[in-house]
Amino acid sequence: MAGHEPIRWQVQIRDVVFGRNVIVVEPVNLYECFIDDECFIGPFVEIQRGVRIGKRTRVQSHSFICELVTIGQECFIGHGVMFINDTFQTGRPAPSREGWKPTVVGNRVAIGTNATILPVRIVDDVVIGAGSVVTRDILEPGIYAGNPARKLRDLPAHGTP
Repeated sequence: MAGHEPIRWQVQIRDVVFGRNVIVVEPVNLYECFIDDECFIGPFVEIQRGVRIGKRTRVQSHSFICELVTIGQECFIGHGVMFINDTFQTGRPAPSREGWKPTVVGNRVAIGTNATILPVRIVDDVVIGAGSVVTRDILEPGIYAGNPARKLRDLPAHGTP
């Protein structure tokens, strides 16, 4: 049985504005986004159009950061974290970008492996546990986990275990 040749699109880095001392481990798919100073982008990451990544943020392998996401400074995005901008409010994918919603992540936010972040706002100084699903805004600092993610406790004061 003869097959057909697929249409191939190569992974690429295209029209990205990089700050100083950014490290990118290829292969990655980065396009039309802004990555500020001293960031690290691991392999197999996709960062889409219009995304902004703040200074000294680390994005680990296999993460997906879709359009309409802004991530603050000194954040950690664990392996396989997925950001979602379409909540399927009509029971199917939005027919256009107008149906998508933004996500804003504050500074010093750590998001654990395989977490899913729906369109929300997350304040500064938050830890989100591995595998969590963030479905609502996080409006106060602390440690959050679960599906849906909920606050477990406050963060320890700086310098205490």
